[in-house]
Amino acid sequence: MAPTFSIVVPVYNEGTFLPKAMPALIAEIEQLSVPYRLMIVENGSTDGTAEIARSLIGPAPVSVVSLSEPDYGAAMRHGFLAAEGDWIVNFDIDYFSADFLRRVLATSGADLVIGSKRDPNSEDRRPAIRRLATRVFNILLRTILGSRVSDTHGMKAFSSDLVKKITPQVRSTQDLFDTELVIRAERAGYTITEVPVVVEEIRTAKSSLVKRVPRTILGLWRIRRMLSNETT
Repeated sequence: MAPTFSIVVPVYNEGTFLPKAMPALIAEIEQLSVPYRLMIVENGSTDGTAEIARSLIGPAPVSVVSLSEPDYGAAMRHGFLAAEGDWIVNFDIDYFSADFLRRVLATSGADLVIGSKRDPNSEDRRPAIRRLATRVFNILLRTILGSRVSDTHGMKAFSSDLVKKITPQVRSTQDLFDTELVIRAERAGYTITEVPVVVEEIRTAKSSLVKRVPRTILGLWRIRRMLSNETT
């Protein structure tokens, strides 16, 4: 029987964090008592992440896949294309929520459900600089790509039909894979629903904002040019 949720979690050099995070993630998902599969997609780690993840599986319906290159987007693409079920969900190993999954189940008629940090009813407990970065990213989405969504990073649930049809078109890798996927879904006319979330960092962010900002801006312009070329 196909699961209600197939949950894809890319991980890179998380060997020291997994013993705490992975049992918490599994326990969070199992609160719902619905069929699920969890896929941990290790990519290019050098600290034994995959082996540690496999040692933590226990009786849960979890699989661990290893890719040779460190690439978050490629890991997500691999997991999405291999997943099956009603909903294909993107969680991070340090950001997941059973409440988000409940909201997905309660949503009617949506092809994509986004847990938006910018939703008026969301509770964002992150430091001010992180909240500002999300706001700036939203402005860039609207300015560069003309998008009406408020967030493309974080928790998302895609219908299996959307994933099968749109994922093969996505060319971005690294941290803009999911952004391009969302933008393509939006432009293709899929129904997108945004729901509020509680955002709380359970550890210090691994990625540097200073390094990500210029890469993100260039990446968004690259997506714009690519989509423009496809319509001409």
